[in-house]
Amino acid sequence: MVETQAGVLESLNVHVAAERSDEKALIRAAQRGDSAAFEELVRLYDTNVLRMALNLLHSQEDARDVYQEAFLRVYKNLPKFRFDCSFSTWLYRIVANLCLDQIRKRKVRKEEASSVLTANGEYDRFQSLPEQRADVDPQRQALSSEVSERMQEVLSRLTPRERLVFEMRHYQGMRLRAIGEALGVTEEAAKNCLFRATQKMRNALGDFV
Repeated sequence: MVETQAGVLESLNVHVAAERSDEKALIRAAQRGDSAAFEELVRLYDTNVLRMALNLLHSQEDARDVYQEAFLRVYKNLPKFRFDCSFSTWLYRIVANLCLDQIRKRKVRKEEASSVLTANGEYDRFQSLPEQRADVDPQRQALSSEVSERMQEVLSRLTPRERLVFEMRHYQGMRLRAIGEALGVTEEAAKNCLFRATQKMRNALGDFV
């Protein structure tokens, strides 16, 4: 049994090493101006990049903008890539920084506020959201809606980096080490940032947890 597991692990390691070698060859070809190689790199990562941007920004339009800008920056800066880190880490760092910029812009414009001031007074945007399911217990639905409102309110008050780390960990399911690499900080720094964000969220949701 142990020998079988060792054989499987060795086979997996060989497969991973082969994939990395193939990717490295693609990168080097793209650096030499091979457009087909660059298109293959985009194909390998386009779904993950779009999913990451969409999960972090919750806006298809903003996610598409980040997606396009990210690969444009990769195209422009690929000749400078020196394999000091993995290509995926380098790419996700670009995506994370672009998402940070978007979040900062939203914060300035206060687009994340749950209510807006109209001629008729204060209007809660969440009240206009349609019911997702008619068969849900009204009391439970109301509680869920209140929790969602509170979470959105807290997220809007976090610093851009705190919000990004919180969403990358809890919505993207990324490990702290990967988050740190994507943001260009240490794992410990990412952990401390997540701790601050989580504490703020817990304090705000104290009545519900």
